[in-house]
Amino acid sequence: MKILCLNPPFKTEYGRFSRTSRSPAITKSGTIYYPIWLCYVAGVLEEAGHDIKIIDSCAYDGYALEKTLQLVAEFKPDVVVLDTSTPSIYSDVNTGVQIKNILPHCFVVLMGTHPSALPEETLKLHEKIDAIAVGEADYTVRDLSPKLEEADLNRVQKDIAYRNNILSTIDGLAYRVDNKIYINKRRVFIQNLDELPFVSKVYKRHLDIRKYFFAASDYPEIQIMTARGCIARCTFCVYPQTIHGWKYRTRSPENIADEFQWISENMPEIREIGIEDDTFTGSQKRAIGFCKELIKRNIKIKWYCNVRVDLKYETMEWMRKAGCVLVTVGYESANEEILKNIKKRITPEMILEFSRNTRKAGLLVHGCFMAGNRGETRQTLQESLNMSLKLMDDTMQFFPLMTYPGTIDYEWAKKEGLLTIDGYSDYVTQDGNHNGVVRMPDMSSDEIRQWCDSARRSYYLRPKYILYKIMQQIQHPSEMRRTFKAAKRFVKFLLPEKHPC
Repeated sequence: MKILCLNPPFKTEYGRFSRTSRSPAITKSGTIYYPIWLCYVAGVLEEAGHDIKIIDSCAYDGYALEKTLQLVAEFKPDVVVLDTSTPSIYSDVNTGVQIKNILPHCFVVLMGTHPSALPEETLKLHEKIDAIAVGEADYTVRDLSPKLEEADLNRVQKDIAYRNNILSTIDGLAYRVDNKIYINKRRVFIQNLDELPFVSKVYKRHLDIRKYFFAASDYPEIQIMTARGCIARCTFCVYPQTIHGWKYRTRSPENIADEFQWISENMPEIREIGIEDDTFTGSQKRAIGFCKELIKRNIKIKWYCNVRVDLKYETMEWMRKAGCVLVTVGYESANEEILKNIKKRITPEMILEFSRNTRKAGLLVHGCFMAGNRGETRQTLQESLNMSLKLMDDTMQFFPLMTYPGTIDYEWAKKEGLLTIDGYSDYVTQDGNHNGVVRMPDMSSDEIRQWCDSARRSYYLRPKYILYKIMQQIQHPSEMRRTFKAAKRFVKFLLPEKHPC
């Protein structure tokens, strides 16, 4: 069966939209994430023997809707799987409808955080969308495909009883039959992640890796996943609450090292590997085991990962020995009460200790603060800025709280009347940058964005920070690649004019 995995176009006239980042938008630094979850689906389908094509219209220049539809028509897929996001959901549905117009018998499936959180509402957006893979899409689409392959697709579209008989058997699927929407039982989460194909192999077969970029890492880089779920219970985080669940499921250290080794041997142009788990070090024992495995195999390649501030110094040491050069971490706030409100399960003291330990271990840090959390005031924002200036991380992000459907924070903001948007399209500005979606009791969403702009300038335009970056480039010339590539776009957001955050 011919199956197209599509990352559909959105605001391509303004730049490259990053749908799979935790906050979908056209990023300030030019970061463009790989369509990771879509590619895992593609890898599973390829292993099942299907003829797969991936089109990433967000990453490739000139792939607006017209060009995308032309490519779809040339491939003539039987099934199209579209990745989606909250800001782009109306556009994504329209893309699915346009595909259906040119290929009426094609079966169109949506996946992603937004339709997983709101399957019934999303299916009601247009009758030509056939189904939604709710939650983890890998095996839902895999199990759906042979059913459709054996079926008469024309009959699937027209025969109500026939359609329901086929679709009702697929766990994790939401679908429409005769203007009625059905949501099957939730699919059991994949327990053995080692059985999944290496997503790096999918990238090599289907994508141009030079189209992707993470501003805090070396270039070109590649992004993989080694776990699903998360040990934390942060109220704002969308993936554990809509796709993967809270249970922390991991690949084995040996399996991760196998993929590192494959990348090193088959993609020598890759300079750094990004481990994009919500929290790679959810099991520090596993993290150390992985590091020891890399060292034992003498695999020498730089890598980064997402961590929490409870990371132990011993683990940091092993990570540095094994080639880790950067950790990204969510501080969110310097105020202890706010950290409790969002169930971050950390303290300001832990943040300061983490910062000291990363410097001692020789790890770069990309830190993140959020503005607008429950309990936030102008004073608590100042506390966060003051702490950020003490930390001296390599890069620092100041970001408005983004509350997405399916999260605890979304329900809280809606209940408290703090949402400031009229619809999902308002999650980004007209030109595709992040928009503010909530207000604080004493600050509007615009003022929160302006604070982010001001905090960013305060952080990056300090003489101390500028001197640090100059010395970094002198001592480590390889850092110039990622610094200057990111700076080309990012620098304009440091100018005095007010830009959307």
